[in-house]
Amino acid sequence: MTTLGTPLSPSATRVMLLGSGELGKEVLIALQRLGVETLAVDRYENAPGQQVAHHARTITMSDPAQLKALIEAERPQLVVPEIEAIATPMLQELEDAGVVRVIPTARAARLTMDREGIRRLAAETLGVPTSPYKFCDSLAELQAAIDGGIGYPCIVKPVMSSSGKGQSKIDGPADVQKAWDYAMAGGRVSHGRVIVEGFIDFDYEITLLTVRAPDAAGVVQTQFCEPIGHVQVSGDYVESWQPHPMAPAALQLAQQIARTVTADLGGQGLFGVELFVKGDQVWFSEVSPRPHDTGMVTMATQWQNEFELHARAILGLPVDTTLKSPGASAVIYGGVDATGIAFDGVAEALAVPGVDLRLFGKPESFVKRRMGVALAHAADIDTARRNAKEAASRVKPRKA
Repeated sequence: MTTLGTPLSPSATRVMLLGSGELGKEVLIALQRLGVETLAVDRYENAPGQQVAHHARTITMSDPAQLKALIEAERPQLVVPEIEAIATPMLQELEDAGVVRVIPTARAARLTMDREGIRRLAAETLGVPTSPYKFCDSLAELQAAIDGGIGYPCIVKPVMSSSGKGQSKIDGPADVQKAWDYAMAGGRVSHGRVIVEGFIDFDYEITLLTVRAPDAAGVVQTQFCEPIGHVQVSGDYVESWQPHPMAPAALQLAQQIARTVTADLGGQGLFGVELFVKGDQVWFSEVSPRPHDTGMVTMATQWQNEFELHARAILGLPVDTTLKSPGASAVIYGGVDATGIAFDGVAEALAVPGVDLRLFGKPESFVKRRMGVALAHAADIDTARRNAKEAASRVKPRKA
């Protein structure tokens, strides 16, 4: 049986999030609803999650010394990585020493922090189908990999980045230099290494939210949410919907691949597994051992959204992945480079049927920074997508 304490008391169950953006903020809220004492850590002050947590800390999370000092000072029961740019070897060291439990495991955090670790695990160790790929440390190696078999078109990504940053498609030789430069600028950690993937002519791409949580007997079981379809522009999600229709054979294979990968990573929690689908064929793309940006749609579609599922799973509580209603999400971009922006059109957006909004409260806006999301539920995904996009278009960020 899981025992939960009282926040700000000696009995408190204390959970530290490393990364406190919009996804972390929702996880913190879900944890607080279960009476958990929360510590929100980020690289900048007043991150969205820091605005709602019991405690806020600001450090460079990729600095092993700073990370170790903070964890040893705060002594949380659980450390929950919510971004990639973290000193994961230090997390491994602290977990091995019994100082803290890392979600889902320190090994999973380390493997999924960079695309090389998880791709080699999936393709070379677990044998799940992936696109052809090569890792490259220079522009010359990238060109050689393309010429040596990857071919055109292909996709180039930094080995360490998030939300599609630094990702681009190469259609021919003229694009190679530009793609390399973009990847170098887009990595979360300075690394100078990319993955180049052969382009799969897929019908669609899905996120399969996969949850490892204990059943009533305390045995960890794997459960799946309904597939989430999404549209990406330059590798960054701009809209998503749930459920995405899939042929039974493709869905079964997708679940099999997700189960294989997440079982090897181990631990408890929610994983966002990205997959390419063509007919009944399925290829593994990536996995995040945490809530996924495309999964924000679950705030409109599921009885327990992805953040509540993650919170319950990491605490050892039962979960329910049942769909409540078809729905969709659409991103609201900042549109301007400014601090402390204002939002016009909120009432007009909320007048769209079945719509809700999340404005993240990020202290600084950029033209293409995700500052909010419109959520819509409806009788079918087409209506939900239309309403979510309409609502998002009505919100007008501006300099205050």
